[in-house]
Amino acid sequence: MSFAPSTSNLPQGEGSSKGSGEYFPDVPKVEYKGPESKDPLSYRYYNADEVIMGRPMKDWLRFSICFWHTFRGNGADPFGFPTASRAWDVAQRSNTEEAEEMVIAKQRVDAAFELFTKLGVEYYCFHDRDVAPEGISVEESKQNLKTVVSYLKEKQEATGVKLLWATQNLFSHPRYMNGAFTNPDVNVVAYAGAAVKTVLDINNELGGENVVFWGGREGYQSLLNTNVKRELDHMAAMLRMAVDYAQRNGHTAQFLLEPKPREPTKHQYDYDAQTCIGFLKHYGLEKHFKLNIEPNHTTLAGHEFEHDITVASQYGMLGSVDSNTGDTLLGWDTDQFPMDIKQATKLMGVVLHQGGLQPGGLNFDCKVRRESTDTTDIAIGHIGAMDTFARGLRIAAQIRADGTLPKMIADRYSSFDSGFGKDLEDGKLTLEDCEEYAIKIGEPKQTSGKQELFECILNQYM
Repeated sequence: MSFAPSTSNLPQGEGSSKGSGEYFPDVPKVEYKGPESKDPLSYRYYNADEVIMGRPMKDWLRFSICFWHTFRGNGADPFGFPTASRAWDVAQRSNTEEAEEMVIAKQRVDAAFELFTKLGVEYYCFHDRDVAPEGISVEESKQNLKTVVSYLKEKQEATGVKLLWATQNLFSHPRYMNGAFTNPDVNVVAYAGAAVKTVLDINNELGGENVVFWGGREGYQSLLNTNVKRELDHMAAMLRMAVDYAQRNGHTAQFLLEPKPREPTKHQYDYDAQTCIGFLKHYGLEKHFKLNIEPNHTTLAGHEFEHDITVASQYGMLGSVDSNTGDTLLGWDTDQFPMDIKQATKLMGVVLHQGGLQPGGLNFDCKVRRESTDTTDIAIGHIGAMDTFARGLRIAAQIRADGTLPKMIADRYSSFDSGFGKDLEDGKLTLEDCEEYAIKIGEPKQTSGKQELFECILNQYM
């Protein structure tokens, strides 16, 4: 997850709502037209109501669109100024008593729900600061959010689009330059806690099915000025407060912790899935949280695309996925739309194996490239990614139905299915038992891992 600052003082951009009443006038209601379609504004593989392994495709995929990149992104990157001007970022209403920034906030909501409905996506997500401007005080910020949340609620009721999750931006404002939950100044930590309380309330009001906690700056730049243990203790304390508040107020949303290894800090405490699971278990929070995995973050940690998804799932901790990808030749979080069929197949294989992501989903934490400045590019990016995952779902379902690869994996570990292996898995043995058994069987037979065969068989489905 990352955040782009709002565009300011840019000229009115492509995709103006003036005249047409739309922000995406060149994007029709996107329909499934099948694999032979050459229309870039159509689905070739995503057929929402088609049943795959006993469930509609849309229920396996649970697509969501993020507010931050899609409606706050402007093409800026660490080395360049904004390139994209969007009509929703320029106040187009006149004779209103609302402040201009609130007018623009509502315009973004209008643009968002137009795109959601045209794409047929049923979920969305946001940071508090994505949808409403921060005020000069906690009270003013809450009032701004309250106003926009009322508008979001109207849109949800009118369209049927639902909130997958909300979260708090505790990393952009200068007050959080040393972190939020892990800040060495208790005054900043308290301010972060107030923001969490507000987000929990608005998420509950909007029916959000999850809440995400992402430590954008929860880490360190130097160990010389850092007490790691104290900072982690404080982070755990704040997460416990959030759990307690939700329970006391009847909130039922699933809590999700999102791993990321670095950027903007040199080291972040939520480094990867295994680190987060260890943290949650150490502080007794594992029953209250699952993980929201972002594959781009996984590759930043030096893992394969599907690594954290697999690890989290196998420990019963995979709650949701921020579906994007990165460029391994670049050293930052590029948040690209996922277009790799093989990667999507591996991801959907994990999702099928665990029985789905609900109440989580596949959230497109993606931004169009800095050079892609047309509003239609936004729609095409989402369509392509949705088709990629739909195709991955189809292939993963075929792999499971055929059973060849699952059986090969099961056979590889078959020595643990009975006898000595089963006793070892069940914790019934001692080191003395191992020694006795090793003497009895002699040198083990060398067994091939057959990696090339696995790879060849997977390619047969592509």
